[in-house]
Amino acid sequence: MQKEIETKLARARTKLIMDKPFLGALVLRLPMLAAEPKWCPTTATDARRFYYNPDYIEVLSVEQVQFVLAHEALHCALSHFARRQHRQKFRWDLACDYAINPLLLKEGLTPPPGVWVDESHEGMTAEEIYPTIDENNSDEPMDRHVYENEAWGQTDGQGSDLNKQPDDSGDKPGQSCDEQDDNQQAPSLGQPEVKEQSAGVPQPPPLNDNERQNLDVQWQQRLAGAAQQAMQSGKLGGAMARMVDHLLQPQLPWRMLLARYMTMGARNDYTYTRPSRREGTAIFPSLRSTQLDIVVALDISGSVSDEEIAHCLAEINAIKGQLSAKITLLACDAKLAEGGPWIYEPWEEFTAPRDLIGGGGTSFKPVFEYVERELQSPDLLVYFSDAEGEFPPTMPAYPVIWLVKGKQKVPWGQRIQLN
Repeated sequence: MQKEIETKLARARTKLIMDKPFLGALVLRLPMLAAEPKWCPTTATDARRFYYNPDYIEVLSVEQVQFVLAHEALHCALSHFARRQHRQKFRWDLACDYAINPLLLKEGLTPPPGVWVDESHEGMTAEEIYPTIDENNSDEPMDRHVYENEAWGQTDGQGSDLNKQPDDSGDKPGQSCDEQDDNQQAPSLGQPEVKEQSAGVPQPPPLNDNERQNLDVQWQQRLAGAAQQAMQSGKLGGAMARMVDHLLQPQLPWRMLLARYMTMGARNDYTYTRPSRREGTAIFPSLRSTQLDIVVALDISGSVSDEEIAHCLAEINAIKGQLSAKITLLACDAKLAEGGPWIYEPWEEFTAPRDLIGGGGTSFKPVFEYVERELQSPDLLVYFSDAEGEFPPTMPAYPVIWLVKGKQKVPWGQRIQLN
């Protein structure tokens, strides 16, 4: 039976290399090890290897094996092992699976039985998906993520007894990840690297900080190299190309993105306007500064909490303090809130008015209709919402930033995810 499983793994990997060279190149970086069933019910990765339960692989088709191979490889290539930070492990593991599986489905791969793929998560990162997952979510990750010292299903940060087992992977203490890779022979296309051990290998120890950092750099390099090879062969899909481009670009938190877009509109520049005759005939550059007009719109339909609104407005107030900006505040659910608009001059503190009452349906049209009817075109409109509502059919002539809580898309404007 073991030989048949090895053959199935080899066929699936070879087919990925031929049909999906980007995914195939990543899968080749993961030596394959049969694991003890007691800790690996399906498949797993520690960002160094691919672990599998032989009984699980036996019942899958070659096409389904392709899916699980690519799934584990993308966990590594996307550095999910290095990006969790403060987030709860169980929900983070789910978010990582939700981010990967729509990509693989888009690539035409076949998920194993029992793996439900929510296509509404397509194009979202694990960080964007995480806040949308309910704390009582009953889903389970399709695989084991064993690069951290936490037992399967635990969320209290305590280690598992399984993690105390010795590492049987062949690594020497003190070796760097690069040295380990140099000492390992690359697996051949025809035969996966499998340890001959009837019971399978025990659960590997978690990554230490040094290993995590080294592997993060390694997998970014591998991701870039695999993408370049696939592009040269003309076999890198659009969804994968966008994902790679996003991952290899420097990532900024939403506060920095908001600050960048707001300051881009600051019209501070030098002018060479001819001075009056009393000032002489020489023309010297002088600094010209013009006040920014910014409209901030709040969704008060009940989908966004008062605390979240307060955090957002405090951030805008901090950025406003660095600019010369006049802010017009509008609040809206299905219609504009009474008492508005609220206008804040550049020298005034920007805070939410008390007793904003909403809770009806959600429509974004009243805000844009009011701006069109009552105001001159602003330099920027910032809309804070969950993006679940009725949008105007056309984009206005001025720039719009959507600060979005949740996973909804926007039809136009610049979307910034609130994590």
